[in-house]
Amino acid sequence: MAKNRTIPFGYMMQNGRITSNPKEVLTVVTIFSEYLAGKSLSEISAEMDVPYSENSKWNKNMVKRILENEKYLGTPIFPQLISEEIFKTANEKRVKKATSVHEISAELNELRKITVCNECGHRLFRSGGNTRSEKWDCRNSECSRFEYRLMDSMLIDGISAILNAVAANIELIDTDCKISGYTPNGEILLKQNEINRMIDAAESDFDEVKNEIFRLAEMKYQRCTYSDIPQKTRLLKTLFSEKAQTENLNIDFLKSTVKQVKVSHNFTIETEFINGIKIRNTTERSEENDVIAECNDNSFKAENR
Repeated sequence: MAKNRTIPFGYMMQNGRITSNPKEVLTVVTIFSEYLAGKSLSEISAEMDVPYSENSKWNKNMVKRILENEKYLGTPIFPQLISEEIFKTANEKRVKKATSVHEISAELNELRKITVCNECGHRLFRSGGNTRSEKWDCRNSECSRFEYRLMDSMLIDGISAILNAVAANIELIDTDCKISGYTPNGEILLKQNEINRMIDAAESDFDEVKNEIFRLAEMKYQRCTYSDIPQKTRLLKTLFSEKAQTENLNIDFLKSTVKQVKVSHNFTIETEFINGIKIRNTTERSEENDVIAECNDNSFKAENR
């Protein structure tokens, strides 16, 4: 079992005072030198001969701790082992490298906010940072991982194909939804008949009839519906009429027009527009199962069912 160090690597206790350990100092200096020369943390850890601690082998996290340890700059207790310039340069490089690997562009970050797994609805996880090994996947423990590697280019190309198809045929995002509507139910019809009988009666209580009329008006109001879908559809048509087809994905345009992007485990990409219309890049588009649109090889056709 590895024994944890009580004194930082590079130092030792001698005559009741902490002093430098010659063998370990050479290793500390080598770590900084090799890192500045371009070697990775893993490569450096594989070359270390002096053990980090008793029965403990080097790893990249140990090397990282060496690079981050400000005690090597010197304190009233710990002698200086590394110059301030070398320490600063090495850590600026480390922070810059970590940032470039793990951070993604603002555009991809916005895309990640609206992209979910079609099977479970959880937001997709994007790994790989700013590297060529990026991957979008479902990390929901109750769902399952994708059987293929979904890369940025695949996702962006699929979404762009849908947007370009809509730009070429704006009718794809059309809808028959009305701003408002009213549909009476059986209870309302019964109440109306009851009021009619009260009015036709030879003797009727005026206040009672008035209250029942107010009650009927309330019941009718509750059956009225309002939808902002027509306004959103007009907005979409305006935006798409001004959009030229392009291979590049405009994130601002995407945020203005698309509510959510769903990716299935068989690599079908579906966009849900802000007016509720859903379009898939391979199979169908549906609005409450009454309209279907197909897209094959970046071409769409719509069919009323």
